[in-house]
Amino acid sequence: MPLKTHRLLTAALAGVLAAGMGAAPALAGGAPKTGADAVPTPKLGWYKCYGYAECATVQLPLDYDNPRGATTEIAVLRVKAKNQSAKLGSLFVNPGGPGGSATQFALDAPYWLTDPILQRFDVVGVDPRGVGASQNVRCFTSVKEQTEVLNLMNVPFPVTAAEERAYVRGSKLLGKACSTTGKPLTGAASTAEVARDMDVIRRAVGDKKLTYLGFSYGSALGQYYANMFPDRFRALVVDGVLDPTAWVGNTREPLDERLRSSDGAYKALIEILKRCDRAGETKCVFAEGDPVERFDAIAEELKEEPLALPDGEGGTIQVTYAVFIGAILGSLYQFDAGDQVTAIADQVGDALEGRSGAALVKRVRDARASRSYDFPYENSFEATSTVICTDGRHPADAGAWPAYADQRDRKAPYFGRAWGWVDSQCANKTWTVRDEDAYTGPFTRRTAAPVLVVGNFWDPATNYRGAVASSRLLPNSVLLSSNNWGHTAYGSGVCATTSIDSYLLTGKPPARGTVCTDAPQPFVEPLPAPAATTMAAVPGKKRPPIAAPLPDSILIPAKI
Repeated sequence: MPLKTHRLLTAALAGVLAAGMGAAPALAGGAPKTGADAVPTPKLGWYKCYGYAECATVQLPLDYDNPRGATTEIAVLRVKAKNQSAKLGSLFVNPGGPGGSATQFALDAPYWLTDPILQRFDVVGVDPRGVGASQNVRCFTSVKEQTEVLNLMNVPFPVTAAEERAYVRGSKLLGKACSTTGKPLTGAASTAEVARDMDVIRRAVGDKKLTYLGFSYGSALGQYYANMFPDRFRALVVDGVLDPTAWVGNTREPLDERLRSSDGAYKALIEILKRCDRAGETKCVFAEGDPVERFDAIAEELKEEPLALPDGEGGTIQVTYAVFIGAILGSLYQFDAGDQVTAIADQVGDALEGRSGAALVKRVRDARASRSYDFPYENSFEATSTVICTDGRHPADAGAWPAYADQRDRKAPYFGRAWGWVDSQCANKTWTVRDEDAYTGPFTRRTAAPVLVVGNFWDPATNYRGAVASSRLLPNSVLLSSNNWGHTAYGSGVCATTSIDSYLLTGKPPARGTVCTDAPQPFVEPLPAPAATTMAAVPGKKRPPIAAPLPDSILIPAKI
């Protein structure tokens, strides 16, 4: 697909973004409109799929103001509870993104959810509008047309003036395409619409109240649901939390200025490098000298000139500054972020100093082995952009983003540019399509049941401050904090995982002020450090396959 070259190399180096009863609010804080309640409960025609799951599709209103009008197809998948006689209901899950497939996430549930949850809940994934197995957003008429635009954005993030000019041009063309060819779905796929869809499907699966576990961008969906349907859930967990007021934002500041994701990533990186220094060379591969200074020297050298290595197949690997920083950001997403970040930095540093680049070459060759073809049409960037651009308010001109990104990079070195370009395609002069029923608040509704808000101190994507802010917005919420590394907390340790599980099973949240401190920490064991391949809380389980809250041009979650 477009964006392939830099996406694959970044992934390889990493080792591996309505108030009331179902109602849509009027704009400018007006009275809510009737919405999801006007839709009759659909009958889901379940059929067996993937060996152990059940699938269905349902036609739901494109516009809930006109429930008998045009429709869009929504895909649903469930993995049934192992103990049907003791079933508590359905657990709706969302992996984030925006643009992550909830049906795939639910299909993977046996590999990352704990057995007590799998015993008592049908796990249900609803693919958001435009995403996955639901009717897809398509902003271009062909792969060729799509490629011509997205190739202008074929870098992890722009660094040089020429890359910035190309990226701005691509951002404008993408915004125009999604505002024309992408309609009508791009104007009817905001998070509020997904919340309404989820409420209708909650009825369709027979649940009187929703039980929900959402990660990353899925935390926005959970908070929207809690505020739009404050008396319709029995338990609702958001993990890796976006501050919804910052998500909606304003036309003066780009998204990262509001969310401060780059601040969280920079804080995590510097803490890792300082801990590496304290641990010493017996426990950290990057401990020679001053790790903070050495990392900066590597970054500056790559900014001046990319590292070129023979790939062993007659070609050359180009490790640019942006690829290196993108790989570091990808590594910060992992529970073993300390080991991954320092391993990548050490391997790149060795290669720059003339020592062996074999480890880097192996990473790239492994990535190339997993390469897919350019066909068929792949819409993840467009789906991600549709939600970001229609949920929030954004500055007018994409041409202003180089200055925005520079400003962010001064405040959060390395990552200000990586995160700063995430919404350039949303500039409101070129992304003109709007969802008139998008929800913009309030996010302060008192809910009938408590909301569990989960944040970890070192999250490089959803800054911990977002969890704190969200817990303060919701009067009936409890903040659970964790000292784990990586993006989101579930699966990182016994405390966070069992606290979330217990709340889902009983509806009783942990005590206010609970801080989990049992997650694995970097540089504790002598080298070679063991790989953190399983979930510490439950042996044999993997970490949840969270969808990164960034467009694919910037970051690919580590899967290799």
